[in-house]
Amino acid sequence: MIDPDTYKIQIRDLTVLYGKESSLQSITLNIPRNQITGIMGPSNSGKSTLLRVLNRLSDLIPNILIRGKVLLDGEDILEPHYDVNRLRARVGMVFAKPIPLPRSIYENLTFGPKMHGIKDRRLLDERVEQSLRAAILWDEVKDRLFESALKLSGGQQQRLCIARTLAMQSEVILLDEPTSGLDPISTAKIEEALRSLKQNHTIILVSNNTKQIARISDQAAFFLMGDLVECGPPEKLFTSPEDKRTEDYVSGRFG
Repeated sequence: MIDPDTYKIQIRDLTVLYGKESSLQSITLNIPRNQITGIMGPSNSGKSTLLRVLNRLSDLIPNILIRGKVLLDGEDILEPHYDVNRLRARVGMVFAKPIPLPRSIYENLTFGPKMHGIKDRRLLDERVEQSLRAAILWDEVKDRLFESALKLSGGQQQRLCIARTLAMQSEVILLDEPTSGLDPISTAKIEEALRSLKQNHTIILVSNNTKQIARISDQAAFFLMGDLVECGPPEKLFTSPEDKRTEDYVSGRFG
């Protein structure tokens, strides 16, 4: 019996089909609380599909069939009665391309909380500052809160999207290639933010950058063609993997 206090998310025998085409096949994976789980693998391995199942963005995909269980704090989020709006507040998503709202920085961060009933300006101000500090963006934008978020650089916009997730007080942060289009300095700032955020959040990072997975993950998982090939401490996967396919991928022989 796995201790639910140890794992924020427990994925059990998860299979995802798009029509007749399989995207994930019988995936079983435990996501530890307050750690960064890095997911790597070549294109079309099912990595992004997994993230979309975890906050049920998969519901928006036509002809999708999902079998298995995904337990969040021991509760199956795939049950039909599960409150999806509440789920997406608890499990936030940050995409590869930052998508700020065409509004001010302040409005980007308060839009979600307001939609969930928070109207008190003092509470909103606190939420804005806390989330920007946690995303290591406060010092760069504190005097520009009412300027358009579209004026920010790409790296700043991505950190704003992370802050927007934090403003909703998400417990889990899903990141799908969050630094794929960013320069090394912006990438380093986001990685610094993620290391700090894991103190209070559970983080799942999908990245094709194996060096990034090795740098910041507490647990690494290698996916290939919809299968979970191997999972464990990153130092093990990168230095003494159990499966030859993992070794070939991390050494750059394919991918």
